Amino acid sequence: MARRGWESDGRHRRLGVLLGGIAAALALLVSLLGGLPGTPAAPRGAAKPYAGWGFTHTQFSADEGAPAATARVRRLLEGNGGMAQDQAIMGWGADNPEPSPGRYDFAALDRRIGFVRASGGTPVITLCCAPDWMKGGRSGADNTDWSLPALESAPAPAHYQDFADLAATVARRYPDVHHFLVWNEFKGFWDEAADRWDYEGYTRLYNLVYRALKKTGEDVLVGGPYLAMDSVARTDPHASPRLRGDWGAMDQRVLDAFSYWNAHKAGADFTVVDGASYPHGGTPRPDEFTATDKLTAVSAWVRRQAPGLPLWWAEYYVEPGDGDAGWSEPHRVAVQATGMIALVVGGADTGFYWNPEKRTGPGCPGCLWTPTDRADGGRALPMYDLLSRFATAFPPGTRYRTVPVDPAAAPGLRVLASDRTVLVVNTRDRTIGARVDGGRLTLGPYEVRWLAR
Repeated sequence: MARRGWESDGRHRRLGVLLGGIAAALALLVSLLGGLPGTPAAPRGAAKPYAGWGFTHTQFSADEGAPAATARVRRLLEGNGGMAQDQAIMGWGADNPEPSPGRYDFAALDRRIGFVRASGGTPVITLCCAPDWMKGGRSGADNTDWSLPALESAPAPAHYQDFADLAATVARRYPDVHHFLVWNEFKGFWDEAADRWDYEGYTRLYNLVYRALKKTGEDVLVGGPYLAMDSVARTDPHASPRLRGDWGAMDQRVLDAFSYWNAHKAGADFTVVDGASYPHGGTPRPDEFTATDKLTAVSAWVRRQAPGLPLWWAEYYVEPGDGDAGWSEPHRVAVQATGMIALVVGGADTGFYWNPEKRTGPGCPGCLWTPTDRADGGRALPMYDLLSRFATAFPPGTRYRTVPVDPAAAPGLRVLASDRTVLVVNTRDRTIGARVDGGRLTLGPYEVRWLAR
C-alpha cells in the first residue's frame, strides 16, 4: 500500500477548468489532454451493480510519466472497450483529499479519475483512507503522516460522520462514478484486547457512509465490507469448522465479521471482499493451483450469505508470501488464470487486479505494462493480455457452459467456457495432450490457451 511517490514533493496544484459545448467536444478534449482535473465526464447511463474485470491503480500508474509511455497505455486501454479501474481517495497515488476540515485538495484524485475517463474505463472509487485530523492527527497538508501505521488508522468514532460527509463530497465531484467501496480491509478496526475485528465500529462507519452517498443520487451504488478473507491452517485454533478444504480453513473471526456487517448493514448494492488463495501459516501448504480452490469456496459462501447481491473481489492474490514467488511469467499467468476461473466458478461478478505498474526491480514481474517513467514504457505485458481478454470474454452476465474434457487430462487442466469462448489452463510444468470441447490440444508447460467456439 503506497501513496503516489510516497514523499510530499509539493507538485500538485489545483487547476480549475471550465469546459462548454456538447458531450462529444468534452470527450475529445479529455482524450487529447489525458484527463482534466476537476472536469467530470458525461454520465455513463444507468448504473449496474457490477463493473466487470479490471484493475486498481496504486502508487505508480500511467497517469504520470513520459508522455509517449502514458499515451501508449491510454491507447491500450481504449482498445479494450472500457475495463473497470479503481482508485482510492487517499494513498495509492492520491494525496490527502481534505487536509483541514472543509478545505479540499482533489488535484491528484482528479488526475487519476481523468486518466480513467480518457482511457475509456469504468471508474470505481474506494473510500479509503481518512485525513489525519479524523484520526487524532494534525490538520494541514504539510502535516500529513504517510507512514503505514498512520495511513491505515481508522477514523475516530467522533469523526465517522465527517468521513461520511467527505465521501458524499467525492461522489458529487465525480458524477460519472457510480460504484463506491467503503473503506479497505477493515484497516484500523482490529480489536487487540478482544482478539477479533471491531465489526461493530466498521458497520457504524459503513452505515453513515452508505446513507450519505445515497443522498447524492439514485445512480450511486455502494458496496462493503471490503473484508480480507484470511485463511489459516486447518489445525489453527481460529480455523472455521465448516468452511475448509485442501486449501486450508477460513479464519472464523473473519466470517463472524462478515456475518455481523451483513445482518446490521443499512443496505448494499453489492458485496466486496478481498484476499489471497494461500493460508497464513501451517504446513504442509497447498500447491499454488490447489490453493485457488479457496477463492471458489469463499465466493460461494459469500453468495449464500447475501443472496441476490453481486459479488466483487476488490483484490485477489495467488502468489504465496507478500512478494514475488520467483515464478516464470508463464507460470504466474497460469496461476492467475486459474484463480480468476476459481472466482467465477464461485459466483464472482467483478474482480480487480492489484498494482498494474511498478518502478522498482528488473523485469516488472506481474505488471500489466512496462513502467511509464521512460519513453519506451507503457507496453503490454503477458498479465495485461490475460486480464483484458478475460474481461472481454467473460463480462458480467455471461452464461457459462460445461465442455467435455479427457478424464485422463482433466486433473491437470482448468477450463472455463461460455457460448463463444473456452479458456484452458495447463497447471502442469510439462506438456499435456488432451481433447477439450471436441478438439485435440497440445498444451505446453503452464500454457494458457483461448479457443473460439
